[in-house]
Amino acid sequence: MAELDLNAVLDFLPKRSKDKLLPYSRGRVSIKNGSPKLKGTRTSWSRVAKGGQPLLVAGGKLLIGDTTEVYGIESVDGDGEITLTKPYNGPEADRAKYIYFEGAQPESSPISATADTARTIFYALLIALFIRAFFFQPFNIPSGSMISTLLIGDYLFVSKYAYGYSRHSLPFSPNLFSGRIFGGEPDRGDVVVFKTPADGRTDFIKRVVGLPGDRIQMVDGVLHINGSAVKRERIGEYLDRDPRGNVRRHTQYRETLPNGVTHTTLDSTPAGLLDDTQEFRVPEGHYFMMGDNRDNSSDSRRINDVGYVPAENLVGRAEILFFSTDGSARFWEFWKWPTATRFDRIIAFIE
Repeated sequence: MAELDLNAVLDFLPKRSKDKLLPYSRGRVSIKNGSPKLKGTRTSWSRVAKGGQPLLVAGGKLLIGDTTEVYGIESVDGDGEITLTKPYNGPEADRAKYIYFEGAQPESSPISATADTARTIFYALLIALFIRAFFFQPFNIPSGSMISTLLIGDYLFVSKYAYGYSRHSLPFSPNLFSGRIFGGEPDRGDVVVFKTPADGRTDFIKRVVGLPGDRIQMVDGVLHINGSAVKRERIGEYLDRDPRGNVRRHTQYRETLPNGVTHTTLDSTPAGLLDDTQEFRVPEGHYFMMGDNRDNSSDSRRINDVGYVPAENLVGRAEILFFSTDGSARFWEFWKWPTATRFDRIIAFIE
């Protein structure tokens, strides 16, 4: 890297600027026809010291300035001699921060370090947004509709690419296009996050039990698909505690769907409100969702609340638990974190 003689450069700047420039490269300056010439094809400068105007490159021009005057490049010859123009007043002077000329990197300075940090944060946010929109998005479970598969306080990752992408794959569901692109279809038994058809904004998580064209019905607490009862077997009781510490008991079943997917369901109330329903015929391009906690789930059985879920509303497939807390410790009560954390639910696949 060629070096520049700072003192020679300062001879051509207003006197008040001479004590403000902080150089990181030195070289020599020659005078030709009354214009200063900087020798060297690669130079770098940093900010001026203590609040003075710095140097910058704007539109390919090397600008050296203070609050009133800026010098630009007039020409560069084959020997690397750079001819500066006369002082220039313009918007570049007001925007001056620090410069890079022909790829040269200035040494660290307070301004450049701050800018580098801001740039790093900005790029990190862009990468996080890209991953969230197209690969994995974190969710937490605020309700008990999927007990015992998912518990209140579970944190999980949802794969966005599993079923392709719709406008609901993006933050705030912008109305950029309709339908799905690179679409895939969920399998019966998948645990899915979707936007409710009612408002297109609220995230629900349920299990897919009905595919397009299926006939779904609950009869005496037993799920029927296309006229056939889904196999289930009682496996005991599930004990749950409410926020006040009261123990609740639920009958627990292992349910096997027609495609062989098995999962556990809870039956808390015999002859519950949703234990007997009409027969639902799932429209094309829609899915029927149910919670595993059958008596405590707002799902597709409530046709006026959730109903059939359009394929466009699918956000992604729940894949893996990465953290879980029982809620007994507030964020600032770090001494309670060990007892509040459900360690057996950290890094666990969702079935």
